This record gives sequence, C-alpha cells and structure tokens, in this order.
Amino acid sequence: KTTLGESILQLIPDAKGEVFFNDQNIMELKGETLKRFRKHLQIVFQDPFGSLQPRMTIERIVGEGLEVHQPELTPDERTKKIARVLEEVGLRESIMERYPHEFSGGQRQRIAIARALILEPEFLVLDEPTSALDVSVQAQVLNLLKELQARHQLTYLFISHNLSVVRYMADTIAIMYLGKIVEQAPVDDLFKNPRHPYTKSLLDSVPTLETRKPFKPLLGDVPSPLNPPTGCHFHPRCPIYLNEEQGSTLAKKCTGQYPEKFGDDSSFVSCHHYSPPQQAERDIPPK
Repeated sequence: KTTLGESILQLIPDAKGEVFFNDQNIMELKGETLKRFRKHLQIVFQDPFGSLQPRMTIERIVGEGLEVHQPELTPDERTKKIARVLEEVGLRESIMERYPHEFSGGQRQRIAIARALILEPEFLVLDEPTSALDVSVQAQVLNLLKELQARHQLTYLFISHNLSVVRYMADTIAIMYLGKIVEQAPVDDLFKNPRHPYTKSLLDSVPTLETRKPFKPLLGDVPSPLNPPTGCHFHPRCPIYLNEEQGSTLAKKCTGQYPEKFGDDSSFVSCHHYSPPQQAERDIPPK
C-alpha cells in the first residue's frame, strides 16, 4: 500500500504503469515538469519522528516547499503563510523557531500535515498517518484531517490497516492483497455486503462489543508478493477454494487464471466465485 502511494508521487524511481491525475499521466512527467506538478500532490508519512529533519526549525520544515515553488515570496510573506497554516492544524505561531524533538508524536504529525498543506495541494497521500500515535491522539488527528478536507475540498488517498479508521475517513475503499486490488466499493456497501472472501475475512477479524462471534483465522502463510501463487493470488488461503472439490472446473480456474473484474471503476470485485446479481438470478432453476 505504501509502495502504491509513493509510486503515485514518483518517490520510487523507475516505477512502471500509468497514474492519471486531471487527465495527465504523472508517470510520463520528468524534470521541471514533474517538479511543477508535485505542488498539486503531497504526502504525509507514517512516522512523525523520522519524517521531519531534526536539524531544521519548524519554520524551515513547513516552509521548505515555498522556497522551491514560490520563491517570489518575501520573507515576511513566507512567514505569514507558515503561521497561517500552523494555526490551521492547531499549532501556535510561537513554535516556528523550535525543533522537532521538542514536540510529541501528535504535534509532529500536525507539523507534517502543515508541511503538506502549505502549497495548497489538491491531493494528499496519507500513509498510515495515525498508526504511530496513541488512540486519544489518533482521534484528534483524524478529526483535524476531516475538517481540513471539508475546508479545502481535498482528495485523500488514505492508507491504513485499521478498518475502524478507514470506515470513519473513507468514501470509497479499495482492499489490496499481495499488491492487487481485489475489491473496491463505497464504504457503507463494503462493510454491509463484502463480496470478496478476503474482504469477508478481514471484517470477520475485527472484534465487536455488540456480538460474540467465533474467530475464523485464515489458514496458511501470506505468500511472497515477489512470487505470488498462480491464478488468483488468494486461492491457497481462500475458505471457498479450500472447500471446493479439487479438480473441479472452478478450482482449476482459481489456480489457473487471475479473476476478471465484476462491476465498474467505482465498485468491483475480482473473484471467480462471485456471481453478479443478474447472473445469480438467472442461475436459479425454475420451480
């Protein structure tokens, strides 16, 4: 998931494929063109301790992007802009001459968010932005991100393994397994009606206070993404495949070919065992 986010911003050299933003393939941009384009896309990294340069003041950290993309600003204009964005993330102007080690994890992540916002981007990659924080601080940062999104009409690519956080933040969810998106759907649809067996297993693994349900662990180990299984990458651990009669036509499809997408770009599932509603109705024999 992190690799996907960093590839979108071309932080990984020689990444392959296509990434379209405003009808432009980002992967084709190089040099000055890429540099100018990057102000529209920013990232907040997972580690609030390692992502801030310890020898730079907060003013320099947050304002570094302005030096690159808006060099025409006077020192006074730059300082005012930095102070304004710090205030937006709940930090005082007086912290500008201090250093990262003087702040808590939650405060550092707010500084990282301010750094990402200073150029007024349209798109933010948020790579596990709360996973290194205490639960109480997580809630504060998530609420801040919600407020900023509404205020600035931002689009987020929110990367997380925490399904509760994802449900709170997301409009649309994509579930990945071994580097492939196996299901994508609007957030309420996915939680109410998961279609892929891996999605169902993920949701079954989340404990709830309302009901007591038996834990159903997936069998087997996660294969290497560098050498994934043939066919559907999930089949060695898939409860449906493991209960299928080996040698059957469907079992051979699971091991022999990667499943096609059922649905459209906004909502789809890739699974040999999935039957679209219309198809499922046609398969019901007449009485």
